Amino acid sequence: MKISYYNGQFKNDDEVTVDYNDRAFYFGDGVYEVIRIYDGEFFTVNEHVDRMMRSASEIQIEGVTRREIMDIVTELKDRNDIDNGALYIQLSRGIEKRGHAYPIGIDPVILAYVNSSDRPLELADTGVFAITSEDYRWLKCHVKSLNLLPNVMEKERAVRLGAHETIMHRDGIVTEGSSTNVFLVKDGVMQTHPADNLILNGITRLEILKLADELGIDYKEAPFSVEELKAADEAMITSTTQEITPVVKVDDSVIANGTRGEITTRLQEAFNKKIHKLNLVK
Repeated sequence: MKISYYNGQFKNDDEVTVDYNDRAFYFGDGVYEVIRIYDGEFFTVNEHVDRMMRSASEIQIEGVTRREIMDIVTELKDRNDIDNGALYIQLSRGIEKRGHAYPIGIDPVILAYVNSSDRPLELADTGVFAITSEDYRWLKCHVKSLNLLPNVMEKERAVRLGAHETIMHRDGIVTEGSSTNVFLVKDGVMQTHPADNLILNGITRLEILKLADELGIDYKEAPFSVEELKAADEAMITSTTQEITPVVKVDDSVIANGTRGEITTRLQEAFNKKIHKLNLVK
C-alpha cells in the first residue's frame, strides 16, 4: 500500500481525502514540483525544492519553509518502497470558501504522493514526433503553477495527431513544449530559449547546460524560430520524466534524417553516467 501526504498527515492512499474548499481545486491557486527517483534515491531534489520556494514566493504563498518541504518529501520517499519513479508535491494557498481575493489567516496546504515509472529508454533511442502551436499561455510561465489547462489542451492535440509533444511558439519564436524544454543543434552549437518569464527553467534543462560545459559543447541561450528548429541538425526535448528525448520530426519536417544526433547522444551518455554515479553513493 502506498503512503501519501495531505494537509499535515501521512496516510494510506485509499484513506486520503482532499478538502473541496482547497484553493487548488477552485482556482489552481498553488504550485507544484515533480522530483525524479532513481534506484530509490532522489535526483536534483534540492534544485526542485528551491524552485518550488521561488514559485510560491512569486504568487505570494507564505507560511511554509524549505526545511518543511524537504522533510515531507524525504519522509514520504522513505515510507514508500519505490525503486524508479517520481514524487509529486503540490502547495496550495490553503482551505477557504470560494472567493477570488487571497483569504486572510489561512495556512498553506501540501499534497504529495509517489508513483513508479520506468525511464523513457526506448524514446531516447528512437526519438519522437512533435507538432507546433501558437503559445497562448499567461506571461508568468517561469512559475510552476497548477494552471496547466493550455498545456493539457496542447498535449491532447498532439496525441490526437499521433505526436508525442506540442512545441509552442510566440509569433514564430519557439518557447517550450507543453511539458518540456526545447533544444536545437545547428553547426555544432546547441541552442535553447533564455530562462525568462516565457518558459519554465527546467531542472533537466539546467542539468543539460552543466553537462554541455563539462563536455565542451558550445551552446547559447537565445531565441530561435520554428523555421530554424525545422532546419536544425538535431533537436531534443527535456524534462524530469522525459530526460533527454530526441525530436526527429517537427510537423512535416524530418530532423537529422529521422535519427538521434551525435550531440544528443553524447548528452544522454553523460546524463546516464551522472545518474549511475549518484546512485553508487548512498
